[in-house]
Amino acid sequence: MQDFSSELAALASQSLLRTRRVVDGPQAPLLTVEGRRLLSFCSNDYLGLADHPEIVAAGIAGLRQYGMGAAASALLSGHSAPLQRLEAELARFVGLPAALYFSNGYMANLGVIGALVGSGDTVVVDRLAHASLIDGARLSGASLKVFPHNDSARLAQVLARCPDGRRLVVTDAVFSMDGDLAPLGQLATVCAQHDAWLLVDDAHGLGVLGPHGSGSLAQAGVAAPHVIYMGTLGKAAGVAGAFVAGEPSLIAWITQRARTYMFTTANPPALAVATSASLALMAGDDWRRERLRALAAQLRQGLAGLPWTLLPSSTAIQPLIVGDNAVTRALAAALLEQGLWVPAICPPTVPRGSARLRISLSALHTPEQVGQLIAALQSLAAEGRFA
Repeated sequence: MQDFSSELAALASQSLLRTRRVVDGPQAPLLTVEGRRLLSFCSNDYLGLADHPEIVAAGIAGLRQYGMGAAASALLSGHSAPLQRLEAELARFVGLPAALYFSNGYMANLGVIGALVGSGDTVVVDRLAHASLIDGARLSGASLKVFPHNDSARLAQVLARCPDGRRLVVTDAVFSMDGDLAPLGQLATVCAQHDAWLLVDDAHGLGVLGPHGSGSLAQAGVAAPHVIYMGTLGKAAGVAGAFVAGEPSLIAWITQRARTYMFTTANPPALAVATSASLALMAGDDWRRERLRALAAQLRQGLAGLPWTLLPSSTAIQPLIVGDNAVTRALAAALLEQGLWVPAICPPTVPRGSARLRISLSALHTPEQVGQLIAALQSLAAEGRFA
């Protein structure tokens, strides 16, 4: 049997070995991490809903009424009344006709891509697309092609050269490591011109972008039968799961053919009850999105002029490019010494030579807490040892 000690040592020597830190307690800007109290800038709880008392209360009420487990796949006895209601609510929330709930975003992307394309078809992927989209394309058996990041003109050229068969274009709406937005209007137009579906992964846009948090498609004004929407519920919504939304016949087909939906146990009904409560809060609490925008503006102003590159982003994701893996991890460690938890992101998650601090903001952060991070980074930059 192979021993992976040497491979693990090689990762460590390249500053690529990942570690897990144990968090005790609910998600919040201030976390208890392995006995220390840390100010966290590494959560995707963008709206601060993960520990909201109304969502917690809804989940408890759901547990009392429906118990814990669903006990079967949705196509057997696992499709509960709360899940049925939730799917209708999710479709209305994003302004699309129908929706199908999945256990998580990774499974949703794998399932949808595999349901729509196979051998003889083509999947065209943005170069910076999430790993689940790339893996879904590879597992589908379709031919995989890549177009340069956010380049709709090059996408048109790639689609024009595709052979006969179904064509599916996949992209993030908000890119998780860069914080930038896909040109969804342009991509949808190109796909329509070349008879291609467009699958949009809005994991980091749902709840944050669009009117009342209805997502990136709504913000871009994109609505077309060939566009498929995937949103995750474990980030801004503060709960868990994911969903795919689109035309009724498309959603019905995915229900029949998505293996990651068909062959997995349904999520607990109580989770659906909690998610319904979350949707109501996301729609009504516009102040949370306004706070995020204000905090992002404060951070960007405070980090201007530092020796590291702050990528252009209008979202809660604010990446600070350092470059070298070891230097990036050392910078993150120096922040941690000051009680600030900011994750160092290194290859293969991001391209080689672009290691970064991924600063993520929450509506529950205060201006004073963001100011604390700004002051710490300014002080470390002045030391000159992280260039």
